[in-house]
Amino acid sequence: MGELLEFRLPEPDWDDPDDMRRTLERVQALLARLDEAEPEDMDSEAYDAWADRHERLEDLADDLLDALEP
Repeated sequence: MGELLEFRLPEPDWDDPDDMRRTLERVQALLARLDEAEPEDMDSEAYDAWADRHERLEDLADDLLDALEP
């Protein structure tokens, strides 16, 4: 079973493209760590918590990518 990673969702400066890129890199690194810690039991509370964190990070990554598009 994977460990449950705790983290605060990064808050980018939406007016600063450099900050958004740095935040995106951090989010992608967090997603990679979270992927490594995925619980095996998909019916567990740990998996539900993992999935919620993963989804929030993916949503933030998508928002950052959208905002950085020309």
